[in-house]
Amino acid sequence: MAQESPKNSAAEIPVTSNGQLEDSHDHSFNRDLKCSLPVGLGLSETKITSHGFDGAKEGVVEAGQFPNKGSSMSPKSSVISPSSAAASRLAGLGCDLIIPTGGRAQQKSGPVVLADEVKNPAMEKLELVRKWSLNTYKCTRQIISEKLGRGSRTVDLELEAQIDILRDNKKKYENILRLAQTLSTQLFQMVHTQRQLGDAFADLSLKSLELHEEFGYNADTQKLLAKNGETLLGAINFFIASVNTLVNKTIEDTLLTVKQYESARIEYDAYRTDLEELNLGPRDANTLPKIEQSQQLFQVHKEKYDKMRNDVSIKLKFLEENKVKVLHNQLVLFHNAIAAYFAGNQKQLEQTLKQFHIKLKTPGADAPSWLEEQ
Repeated sequence: MAQESPKNSAAEIPVTSNGQLEDSHDHSFNRDLKCSLPVGLGLSETKITSHGFDGAKEGVVEAGQFPNKGSSMSPKSSVISPSSAAASRLAGLGCDLIIPTGGRAQQKSGPVVLADEVKNPAMEKLELVRKWSLNTYKCTRQIISEKLGRGSRTVDLELEAQIDILRDNKKKYENILRLAQTLSTQLFQMVHTQRQLGDAFADLSLKSLELHEEFGYNADTQKLLAKNGETLLGAINFFIASVNTLVNKTIEDTLLTVKQYESARIEYDAYRTDLEELNLGPRDANTLPKIEQSQQLFQVHKEKYDKMRNDVSIKLKFLEENKVKVLHNQLVLFHNAIAAYFAGNQKQLEQTLKQFHIKLKTPGADAPSWLEEQ
């Protein structure tokens, strides 16, 4: 009983995950393990469990139940270091075993479960920048190729003609607007001069008895002209405000939609050209995914282009109806007011303003304070 069997001696050799001998502190662990085992324990009294390559107990030898042979020690179960073959298999699978000083083998790394990656805001922004850069590059290339006469562009002849007419009309309306503003400024200066001249005639009428009637007639005439001029000025300012709204708001809003339509057209042509170039190239395992992705992007921009073209057509239609209605009323107002003023028909001039619901400011009324204007 004093002499140990070779089998037990082989079980005492500690082996690490790379198949080399342990350090000196692991020999003490094996000596304690030797003391815990009863003398004469052979392989017949042990059992070897193996659960395949995915088990955590590969090559672990567990001591089974054994009878008490001449010893008062109670039966204990112990774990012996993995064998050399098991350790080499575990090392090949990347599963390292750590044998702590306490005595029981622990697994350093086990099966790794890949969870869904958390979306990183920085990565999302980077992806948006990448897509924007790619889209800008394609559109810039399309614009340059069109200007050089190398690239093809999609043209809706009817819609393009309407857009050109609208832009030309906008320039003409802006010219009318500038001239009407100049006329309003000059008329305001003339009315102001006539009012001052009437006051001067009235003052001289009181101080010159021999010319009392003559100064009085001229004072009344100038004051009447100044009053009619203020009425005409109100009509012209109303005409300017209406035309300004039509040109700088209604037409400008439609032209903004036209710009969006033109941008969508450039993107559509850029991705169409890209798809055509890919279709002309070879079709293999590398190019087929690119062609499919390009086809999807082309379809997205085609839908956007069709939608913007439809929006522009609708806005042009409503703009034409609104423009005719607004300009008809304003041109009638401008004509009647000018004709009545220079004909000296004060009654007709006032009736024209009432017809278009134009209210004049009371002469001499104080201007609103800055607090009321806020």
